[in-house]
Amino acid sequence: MRLNTVGLTLMLALTILVAPLAADTQRPAKVPRIGFLGVLPPSAVAARTEAFRQGLRELGYVEGKNIVIEYRSAEGKPDRLPGLAAELVRLKVDVIVTGGAGATRPAKEATVTIPIVMAQDPDPVGNGFVASLARPGGNITGLSSLSTELSSKRLELLKETVPRLSRLAVLGNSTNPGNARALSETELAAKALGVKLQYLDVLAPKDIETAFREASKGRADAVFVLGGPVFMSQRTQIADLAGKSGLPAIYPRQDFVEDGGLMSYAPSMNDLARRAATYVDKILQGAKPADLPVEQPTKFELVINLKAAKALGLTIPPTLLFQADKVIQ
Repeated sequence: MRLNTVGLTLMLALTILVAPLAADTQRPAKVPRIGFLGVLPPSAVAARTEAFRQGLRELGYVEGKNIVIEYRSAEGKPDRLPGLAAELVRLKVDVIVTGGAGATRPAKEATVTIPIVMAQDPDPVGNGFVASLARPGGNITGLSSLSTELSSKRLELLKETVPRLSRLAVLGNSTNPGNARALSETELAAKALGVKLQYLDVLAPKDIETAFREASKGRADAVFVLGGPVFMSQRTQIADLAGKSGLPAIYPRQDFVEDGGLMSYAPSMNDLARRAATYVDKILQGAKPADLPVEQPTKFELVINLKAAKALGLTIPPTLLFQADKVIQ
C-alpha cells in the first residue's frame, strides 16, 4: 500500500517536530558547580574539606558525578583572595562556599548575585555580611563560629587548669574579622573572674616572638589566643614558644593542640563544614540566602595535650580530663 503525497508530507512534518523533543529528553541535566574559597593551605584544612564533602554525600551529591567543586586556596596569602574570588565568579559557579571570615569578604566584593555560604564566621553581623542572623537579607548566609559564651567557657577552663591565674596575655589580631567582639567578650569574662588582661596585637608572624616576650615581661600566668589566619599558619611556633616561656595556653582550634599546644575549647569546625553542605543543598533546590537564617555552633570540643601539660609542670584536674572530647598522650 502506497502513501499519497499528503500522507508523506504529514509524516515529514511530524518527524521534524518530534526530533527536537527527543533530543531534549536525552540532553543531560546541568551539573551544579560549587566554588570553595579558603585562606589556608589545603593541608591545613583537609579534615574540614572532607567533612563538607561528607555532608554533600549524605544529601545524595557525588563529587564529579552530580556535582562539581572548584577549589581555590590562597595558600595562606590573603592578598590572593580577591583574584581567586573573581575567578570563581567568571566560572559562573552556582554557589560559593567560604572557608572562613577572611575569604567571605572578597567573595562578597566579587559578587552580589551568586549565593555565598559561610562555613564559619566569627561575627557575620558585625562584619557586615548579613543584616541579622535570623534574616540575612542579601546573597550571604551560613554558619557563625562564635557563641556568646565561648570566651567565658575558655577562660573558666584555663582558670581551672591554672588556679593561680590572675594575669592573662591575650594574643589577637586587630585586622582579623571578629577580633573586636572576641576581645570584648574575653574582657567581660576576665572581669567576672578577677583576671587582669594584657592585650598583644599580632599583625604578622614576625610579631609572635615579640608578643611572648611582652607576655613574660608583663608577668602573665597564661596565654589566651583569639585566633585568625596569622595564628593558624604559625600554630607550631606559637605552641613551642608557649612551652619555652612556661606559659599554659588555651587555643581557638584543636589544630594547635595537635601541634603541641596545651588545650583548646572550640566549636567543631568539621561539624560546621558538614552543616554548610545543607545550605548548598537548599540553595540548589531554589532557596534564597536572604531567607535562610545563619546558624550558630551546636557542637563544641575540649582537647587536652597531656604531654604539653607535663612539660609545663601542670596536673590537669580529673574533672577536666573527664570532660575532654580528646586527650593527647
